[in-house]
Amino acid sequence: MGDLLHTPTTLGDLELKNRVVMAPMTRNRALGNVPNDLMATYYGQRSEAGLIVTEGTAPAPDGLGYARIPGLFNGEHVHGWRGVTEAVHAGGGRIFVQLMHTGRIGHALNLPPGARVLGPSAIAAKGDMYTDQQGPQPFPVPHEMSEADIAQTIEGFVHSAGLAREAGFDGVELHGANGYLIDQFLNVASNQRRDDWGGSVENRARFALEVARKVALRIGAGRVGIRISPYGVFNTMVPDPELDAVYLHLARGLSELGIAYVHLVDFGGKVVPADLQAGIRAAFNKNKNKGRLILSGEYDAARAEADLAAGRGDLVAFGRPFIANPRLVSRLRAGLPLTAGDPTTFYTPGARGYTDYPLE
Repeated sequence: MGDLLHTPTTLGDLELKNRVVMAPMTRNRALGNVPNDLMATYYGQRSEAGLIVTEGTAPAPDGLGYARIPGLFNGEHVHGWRGVTEAVHAGGGRIFVQLMHTGRIGHALNLPPGARVLGPSAIAAKGDMYTDQQGPQPFPVPHEMSEADIAQTIEGFVHSAGLAREAGFDGVELHGANGYLIDQFLNVASNQRRDDWGGSVENRARFALEVARKVALRIGAGRVGIRISPYGVFNTMVPDPELDAVYLHLARGLSELGIAYVHLVDFGGKVVPADLQAGIRAAFNKNKNKGRLILSGEYDAARAEADLAAGRGDLVAFGRPFIANPRLVSRLRAGLPLTAGDPTTFYTPGARGYTDYPLE
């Protein structure tokens, strides 16, 4: 086996010590939606990764759709996240915050007073949302976003990105995958608008590109990435005949912005077709753009090495293996067996199943 996974590389404005990315994973430990010392310990334990991408973090109160997810839109959040970034940097790692506005995937019981469940169109997702107060509750019909809502939400991403840099983050990843707000604009299951934010391929991609453009202007394109999940069906997304065209248009637009990376994930039981994956890579790298492609989705070391060697991507993200293997990079390099995580503790409060896995 080669050793590409463990070689240094560049990513936008940064030098990374290896090509292993810790994928964003919801862990629900932010009591009161504020990052804390327990979270700093958790991320610091995993700082062997060349890049850590945090769990989804709300850029505005309306984006706090899940119980106990962190926010990044006020001074208290900045203070809490600063402990996290300092812990990761002390371990020699780099860390991006994933800005995730949940959009229609939320419930009023999980939101602070005055916040609303928003979406591109007034179409409810199928299924339930867990709440600490009343357990699972049906997804509500979201408020269809007005032009003013859209403008305010975009500015929320921009403000949050600025706070991210203040908190010590090396950059931000925009969560454009898995059925959350940016993805909701891309997908006809949730976007049936007839204005400039829906309908055509260009209009469906407009929200994602506007968020990326304005965030890049705020903190620099070399510190911005985006995660996308074409053909993903999580949170009741659906494929449609124009889906490939939407993502190729999006990749070309992101290339023109010169952002650091696209994080392409196979999620929800659907695999991104090889021709679309290659097309996204080519479109994102047009005009000699040096943006990187991060691959993600059930990777092991052998598959990661093979895909890096074949030029399918530049870095590889690992998710659940990092939960129970804080020193995953060392274990992958040494070819050691991996510890299995306890799914009953993935989303529960406290240290159990979070910071108590062996560090060897």
